[in-house]
Amino acid sequence: MARAGRRPGQTETREKILDAARHRFAELGYDGATVRGIAADAGVNAALLHHFFGSKQQLFAAAMNLPVNPAELVPAILAGPRASLGERLVRAFLAVWAVPEGRTPFIAMLRAAATNEQVALMMRQFIERTVLAEVAKALDVPRIRVTGIAAQMMGVALLRYVIKLPPLAEADDEEIVALLAPVAQYYLDGRKLDSGQLDGGQLDSGKTVGPPP
Repeated sequence: MARAGRRPGQTETREKILDAARHRFAELGYDGATVRGIAADAGVNAALLHHFFGSKQQLFAAAMNLPVNPAELVPAILAGPRASLGERLVRAFLAVWAVPEGRTPFIAMLRAAATNEQVALMMRQFIERTVLAEVAKALDVPRIRVTGIAAQMMGVALLRYVIKLPPLAEADDEEIVALLAPVAQYYLDGRKLDSGQLDGGQLDSGKTVGPPP
């Protein structure tokens, strides 16, 4: 009697789905690409996409070779005291970018988005729908504030990991956290930064002056 197990060709089927997803996302953007359309291009039942990947978000992350689905980080970031949310957000961002194999796909997408409108559209829709909108809704804050945090983070990513501008590129994670966490918290709280927060965490010749005790 034959033993139950993985069906022959499952790896090939999965790769066909990923290839179809890459083409659909690139052509139509994140919003325009549907699970049914991707399944049709791959010549499979839509239920197989859910079997292999679980959701459209997870399929996108797999198709783009992302080391982590950014949307899956949202619950962990939101868990805990709101007063330290800015710090958790910055630390989660740095953890994703900490190792080369983690940041390489993101850097590739950043570079492509700078010159290719379809890639920019795909990234814009994915980040907006799965991360920014969810965080803004959960915290009941204007979406512009969450988008402001994203702008800060992406600016750091560009200068630190792509352009590698000193002293930002040489600073350790704790220096970056000290520099950016108060700013992220400001966006979330909508209050003014005090003089200590504005002065703390400045990078001067590669050294950080932390916030006053």
